Amino acid sequence: MTHPSSTSAASTSGPATHVATVITSPDDPVLDGRAAAAARLVLPRGGVPDWLADGIAVDLPFTPSGPLDEHAIAESVRSAVGGLPVDVVVQPLAGRRKKLLLADMDSTMIRQECIDEIADLIGRKAHIAAITERAMRGEIAFEPALAERVGLLAGLPVEKIDEVIAHRITLTRGGPTLVRTMAASGAHTCLVSGGFTLFTEKIARAIGFHEHVGNTLEIGADGRLTGRLVPPIVGREAKRMTLHRLRDARGLAQAETLVVGDGANDLAMIDEAGLGVAFRAKPAVASAADARIDHGDLTALLYAQGYRQSEFVTG
Repeated sequence: MTHPSSTSAASTSGPATHVATVITSPDDPVLDGRAAAAARLVLPRGGVPDWLADGIAVDLPFTPSGPLDEHAIAESVRSAVGGLPVDVVVQPLAGRRKKLLLADMDSTMIRQECIDEIADLIGRKAHIAAITERAMRGEIAFEPALAERVGLLAGLPVEKIDEVIAHRITLTRGGPTLVRTMAASGAHTCLVSGGFTLFTEKIARAIGFHEHVGNTLEIGADGRLTGRLVPPIVGREAKRMTLHRLRDARGLAQAETLVVGDGANDLAMIDEAGLGVAFRAKPAVASAADARIDHGDLTALLYAQGYRQSEFVTG
């Protein structure tokens, strides 16, 4: 692949103010110099491409001359690369490295919906998964939908949760690298979920989050789920307030925060982040977020912040 970082092109009058980061899946590194050059042509006063990872991610700096529609610019870049499976994140260059990360758990940091996997143990996955899908799409309110689903789990031995985690839950690719790289650079990281602390505690530890927030399942004296939650309930508003709490505790500005999620209950915290990202998200979430990741893995959020692949913290 050719990466013409030194190729001449329309020069900018001074340093660029914005960047379009073009990212693809590390399993299919289809980006090359021709794609970068084509994308650069649709950007106002586009600068020289800066490759963050060969074939996977490239920064395209530019300087708009007036009001900026980030979604329109991203769509123009996607069109310019001729149908390649790419994600495009458009944002100001200044302050793009964030100091606080809040991440949803189900279908974001892990590939499954935990409650659906629990339900499969008792033969109710189809019914509960249908409710989950409607709630994540925003078709029904999250809190009553959660209470309904938890009620169907009454009587399940709590030790079955460990069985689900061990045999049914897989981490989303790039998640540990995202969290550990940001933490190594001084950011605070929090896993915040409408799911359950019996999952968030172990998954947050496995990925490397500093802390976790989730719902508490009530457990009876017999060691079985009662079908109830211990208040307060972590839903859309609680996620938003967690963002505010962690941001204010650290004296951070809104612009210094990054949020990623996939479902309707993530919308409030995505909307109030400095950079709100929809990851493999439901349509309503993808259209509302600052950026959407449909092809890359979770390391796309590092590229969006200008991290180079050589800076990633793995293991």
